[in-house]
Order: sequence, then C-alpha cells, then structure tokens
Amino acid sequence: MRYLTFALAKGRLAKSAMDILEHVGITCEEMKDPDTRKLIFTNEEQHVRFFLAKPSDVPTYVEYGAADIGIVGKDTLLEEKRALYEVYDLGIGRCRMCVAGPKQAAEKLQHHELIRVASKYPNIAKDYFYNKKHQTVEIIKLNGSVELAPIVGLAEVIVDIVETGTTLKENGLEVLEEIVPLSARIVVNQVSMKMENERIMTLIRDIRQYQESQNA
Repeated sequence: MRYLTFALAKGRLAKSAMDILEHVGITCEEMKDPDTRKLIFTNEEQHVRFFLAKPSDVPTYVEYGAADIGIVGKDTLLEEKRALYEVYDLGIGRCRMCVAGPKQAAEKLQHHELIRVASKYPNIAKDYFYNKKHQTVEIIKLNGSVELAPIVGLAEVIVDIVETGTTLKENGLEVLEEIVPLSARIVVNQVSMKMENERIMTLIRDIRQYQESQNA
C-alpha cells in the first residue's frame, strides 16, 4: 500500500485538523513532539505521512502531487487558483472575506469610483471588483497589517479576512461589503483522486460522520 501524504496549513488549522483526523483513527504521534525538527511525519502502520507548510504553499503541493490531500483555508484556495479537487468543507476556522474601510468610503463603492484597494489577497480583490462589481480599481498588494492602509491614505478600502471585526473597530474601520464566507477545506490532487479513490472517499465519509455526530 502506498503512503497517503497530507499537507497541512501551519498553525491553528493544522492542530484542529489533526484533532479531527485522530477522532477518525488517523494518528501521528511524531507530530506531538514540540521540540522536533523533522519536516515529514510518518505513521508506518497506517501508511500515512504529514508535513506542515505555509498556507499559500499547500495548494501548490497538492496540485503537483507532492501531497495527495491538503487541508487549508478557502481564502488560500481562492487566491492561489490551483487545479485540484475541493472535496469537503471542514467548517473550522470560520470567518469572512470582506471589503472594509472608513464609513465614508461606502459611497465610493456605490458610485463605482476609481479607488485604491489594499489587500494581501490581490486575486480575490481583483475578481470581486472586476467581475462581480464591475468597478475599476487599483489594487495594492500588502503583506502586513492592511488596516493601516486607509488610515495613512494609501488606499480608500481594504479586502481582508474578518473574524470578529474588533481590529477594524479599534482602528475606526468597518465592514462595508461581504465578499465570501470562509472556512477550512479538504482538497485532493486530481491523479490521487483516481488512484486512491476508495481510501480518500472513506476518509471523507468518516470525517463527515464524526462531525455530524458532534453537531447532533
């Protein structure tokens, strides 16, 4: 039996994903060692392997077959636009992708004015403004705190992930438009889906049943 390789987005998401996998019988004790410097973690008995990757790299590993299965946020999938199968919504890490800014910027969104939009997600921002709102905008890619952009006059609005909205409020900003709800998704390499269909679909079914039993 070949190894089934999982790429997990580093951070809270990886921990939540491993908790779910443990409940359906897939474990990896090596990953629990806080001092480990290993990059790949293996469960020899179950023929599964895991590695942690930067969220934006997970879809790339899956598309190219370096991983059979990936667990990553929907925001990353929308931004990276990789050729893979999105097979299941884990429903964890729920938040929203929104257009936010100072209250007065709402009018500029209504009147389709040419504005500047700052975002860590230029592809999502471009798709929303060009294809859904049909508004011409200048998109500025930032890597740090995008909330700063409207405050210092770099951009009129931002496109960013909103969980509670507290950070926005504290900086005099608010949600002006909601683009899409987000959560963690399971994605599968297209070839792996054919080659390992039974194993992968059994895993998805087990996860679905476990989550439904938790929510019952």
